[in-house]
Amino acid sequence: MSDSMERAHEAIHEAHHAHGDPWAIGVAVLVSILAASLALTEIGGKSSQNAYLTDHIAVSDDWAFYQAKNLRVGVLGSQIAILESLPNAADPAIQAKIKDARDEQARLRDQPGKDGMKQLAEQAKARTEERDHAFHRYHNYEYAAGALEIAIVLASVSVVTKMRILTIGAGVVGLLAGIFALGVALGVV
Repeated sequence: MSDSMERAHEAIHEAHHAHGDPWAIGVAVLVSILAASLALTEIGGKSSQNAYLTDHIAVSDDWAFYQAKNLRVGVLGSQIAILESLPNAADPAIQAKIKDARDEQARLRDQPGKDGMKQLAEQAKARTEERDHAFHRYHNYEYAAGALEIAIVLASVSVVTKMRILTIGAGVVGLLAGIFALGVALGVV
C-alpha cells in the first residue's frame, strides 16, 4: 500500500506543478479519491482477515474440545467393558458404577445448552462457515485493493505522459473496484 500512496503523492505533486492545468488538478483529485477508497478497502480487508483468524482459532478449539470429550467417552466405554466382564458384574455396587459411566458417556455426547460433543460439533461447523465467509471476504477486498492500486498507477502515469485516455481508464477501473469493495462490505459479493 505504501507504493500506491507514494504514487498518489507524486501525482498530486505533479498536478500542483502544472500551475492551474484543470486536467492535472482533476487527476490529482481522482488520485486522492482512489487513495481514500484504497485505504477504506484495506481497512475492510484487515477486518475480514482478523475475523478469519479469530474464527479459525475458535474452530480449532471447538474440535480439540470435541476430541478430548470423545477420548473420555472412549475411556468410559473401556471402563464399562471391564466392569461388565468382572465375575461379580451383577453386584449392585458395580452396576452403579456401570450406570454412572453410561450416564457420563451420554452427558459427554449430548448436553443441551452446554458443551456436549453434539453441541461442539454443531458450533464448530457453524464457525467453519463463518471462517470461510471471512476468508472469502478478505480475498475479495484484496482484489478490490489491487484494482484500486492499478487505478492509482494509471492516473499517476496519465499526469506524466499527458495521456487522458489513461485518466479515463483509471477512473473506470477505480469506479469498478470501489463498487466491488462496497459490494463486499455490504455482503452482496
